[in-house]
Parts: sequence; C-alpha cells; structure tokens
Amino acid sequence: MSILVTGGTGLLGTRLLKRMVASGLNCRAIVRAGKSLPTGVDPVEADLLRPQSLKAAVEGVSAVVHLAAALRTPEPDDIWKTNLDGTQNLIAATKQYAPDARIIMASTGLVYNADSAHPACEDDAVDPQKPYPASKVAAENKLRESGLTWAILRLGFVYGDQDGHLQSIPKLADMFKWHPANKLSLVHHRDVDTAINLALTGAMDGQIVNIVDEAPMSVYEITRLIGGSMQPSAAPLANPWFGQLDGTRARNLGFQPAVSSLHQSHRDGTL
Repeated sequence: MSILVTGGTGLLGTRLLKRMVASGLNCRAIVRAGKSLPTGVDPVEADLLRPQSLKAAVEGVSAVVHLAAALRTPEPDDIWKTNLDGTQNLIAATKQYAPDARIIMASTGLVYNADSAHPACEDDAVDPQKPYPASKVAAENKLRESGLTWAILRLGFVYGDQDGHLQSIPKLADMFKWHPANKLSLVHHRDVDTAINLALTGAMDGQIVNIVDEAPMSVYEITRLIGGSMQPSAAPLANPWFGQLDGTRARNLGFQPAVSSLHQSHRDGTL
C-alpha cells in the first residue's frame, strides 16, 4: 500500500508519519521547498493550491490521508483557499490520477453547534460561522460528493507527544470566554494513528466519524493538570455540551483508543 499524506510537516502530520513509517507503511508526503519530513517518508514537492503540481503526488497511490489545513491566520480568505480550494484540487487530482484511491480526511469537532442538547453526533445538523470550521464543512461536502471512496474523521482536541497544544488551553479559554466547567473531548496523537490505520482498512468508508478518547475533561482540570491556573466559577453553563463529541459510531466501527484519557497520558509521560 502506497499512501500520500498532505500536511505532513505540521504538528499532526509529523507525528502521524513517524508512526506510519515505524509500522512499515510506504508513505510519501507533499512538502514545500525548504521543509523537511520524518526519516523514511518520500518527499514530493507540490502545493495543493497549484493543481498542476499534484500529479506526481497522487499518481500510483492507494490511499490519501488529507491533513493539510489552515486554522489560525489573520486572513479568512487564506483559510478558505487552503481548506476548501486545496481539498477540491486534491479531489480532482485523485480522480484523474488515482481514481481507486481512498481519501481519509481529517476534520474537526469544531464544526458542531455550540448550543447542542447532547454530545455532538455525526448526523447532527451543523452550521459553523467561523472560517475554519465553516471551510472544513464545505470541504467535507465536496469530498462526500466526489464519487471517490472516502472517510471523514472529525477529531476531538488533539494533544500529546509534547506538541504544546494542551498548553494553549488557558489562552484559548481566555480568548473565547470558555467556562472552566466546559468539558472537551480529547484524542492523543497515538490514537489519530489508531483511527487512520482502521480507516485504511475500509472500516470507515462512506462515514463521518468522531474520533475521541473515553473521558472528556473540563477546561479547569486540564489547566491544573498542565500546571497552569484558572479562575474557578460556579456560574451556570450556557452551553453545557459545547466541546463534547459522541464517540459511539467510532466504537461500533472498531475504534478503541490506546490512550483512554488525559490522565493515562499524564501517567505515561506522553503529554
């Protein structure tokens, strides 16, 4: 099996590629000039926003793991170009040069509405307003309509392997006025790999799947666990299910996280 990974130089991609190579998978990854990839990955100089460059990237692959995304940039147009236009270009190249390939796309739990009446389920209606989740929903829809074999993984808050993401939570909580009692569904980098390996078997074909661990944790508890501080509050929660994803579909499809909770990761020294 030959696998193309987009976004292979990012926080998620570099960690995933190391695990994929270690497990013996044959991986290539799109890389821009001057960027490096983990040892054992075949680099392909290409750009999702330059369609003509993508033939060499996708030709001959049996699967595409699409991680590339823009999240925090000052220009909303750049987010839409990367997340939607880039995905459309990748779909077109795959249809032309590797039509039998399976595309596994990483999406986000941020697509769900904040005022949900329960932990967010894959079949819930979504109408995100911010550029990042809105562009991801639009990209999801293009993939679902593509006629290709696909799976979409809506990831919880990804952390681990010293990526620094957990350490951003106090800043994010202050920026977005999160209540300290709000719980977030999490997933360790190790289990992004777990989920993608399962998706590569075809177990998730034609499905949108939430990928989360077993234990959502409050913003307050996460902040304390990483050694930070946060002002506590007993005020009522306006949106009590915000940030929590229902992982039932993933479990029914065979996904079982190796890192069951943030507490396990803390004990194992893999934060």
